[in-house]
Amino acid sequence: MAKGASKTASKVSPARKTSSGGKKSSSKTSNPKNSTSKEVSKEDDGESFRFFDNREKYLLFVTTCSEKAVIAKRIGVELRRVHPARPALRIFDAGMGDGTVLNDLMRNMHRRFPHIPWLIVAKEISVEDVRLSLEKLADRFFEHPQLVMVITNMNYGEAPNLKPRPATEKKLRWYDVALEGSTSHEFCRQLRGLHPLIAEGWKIKISEKTGNPLYDSPSALVLYRKDQDFTLDPIKPRPDWGGCQYDLVMASQPYRIRISAEKKVKNVIAPLARSLASGGRMVVVQSMGGDPGMEIVHKIWPDDNPFQAGRHELLKEAEKHLTDIEDKDLEFTPYSDRQSVFKYHMHTSPSELKRSIGVSTVMSSWNAAVYVAQIEDERLSEAYKDGAYIEATQTVLKEHGGLWFQDETFVISRRR
Repeated sequence: MAKGASKTASKVSPARKTSSGGKKSSSKTSNPKNSTSKEVSKEDDGESFRFFDNREKYLLFVTTCSEKAVIAKRIGVELRRVHPARPALRIFDAGMGDGTVLNDLMRNMHRRFPHIPWLIVAKEISVEDVRLSLEKLADRFFEHPQLVMVITNMNYGEAPNLKPRPATEKKLRWYDVALEGSTSHEFCRQLRGLHPLIAEGWKIKISEKTGNPLYDSPSALVLYRKDQDFTLDPIKPRPDWGGCQYDLVMASQPYRIRISAEKKVKNVIAPLARSLASGGRMVVVQSMGGDPGMEIVHKIWPDDNPFQAGRHELLKEAEKHLTDIEDKDLEFTPYSDRQSVFKYHMHTSPSELKRSIGVSTVMSSWNAAVYVAQIEDERLSEAYKDGAYIEATQTVLKEHGGLWFQDETFVISRRR
């Protein structure tokens, strides 16, 4: 059995445990189950660019709200404007999460591009979300054999080209996994066998300056079907890969909403936009407020305004920032409200809302509202003391007959 080495590619038996040949973890390196609360794209930066809450809040939100399904449908609209060129359709997911949006989009992609090889690179620092995503991939490898799937924990400036910055490139862990067999059952068994590998490759450490988690070693996991190796070899990334440009970049909630437009553009939007191929499109989805969820928040914190940079402001900032020669063919499309803004709902029972609203519905609704508004734990602790949030949540649910939220989208594209 080959070991995952820190400098070179390693063939890894997918159904067996794998140890790493890299350096031993320091005492500051950890892989806690309930960690990954924030992510920064540079260790020396004082603000968080990607927001995660604790696992309980996150999982409750994604299982009780329809946001992921609605986002996948919205991004899928852009597929009709995507025109892949040889040798493959190239997709970059700027925040894979638990893989629900990407998995749903891949079904749509197979409908439109059933016989084209795909290269999908997905960024995710959370080992828990990588595990959840691997569970969903077996059916996709069965449905679309000509698939190369890459998962990485690198930051926004590194991930599109799978190239770590010089300070960390010697610690690179590169895992090349050829899935054997031809059935989703076989693929699923082997993907589950990768859990020890990702537990090693997706370790985190805590920044002494910011307290935020960072990767301990940059890692890339390259997955493909062994029976398709001959066909897929030309598009398969390797440690010395020069990178590529993408036909579609999907960036769903890729940053903390409360940071400035300037930092959102500099650290997230700009590097992703520059990774676009000719004719490529980047779809950005962000929360915008103006919904019953924010009504709940305002009943507790009347002056709170987390959504300070809408799509128009962000695109103006992006145009100011993207002024290099390589950026001259980029186009910035805010869309009209009718095209840009969409709603998603929390799943509730209509009969329950007509009667007494149960505790589980109240708590799920409150969780969704404060999760979307990204309320800090310190403020939440204060709100829990007097219980006013319960009455506030019940009042809004009754007024609107349920709970819904608004997201907005915008597109940056590169002319053909």
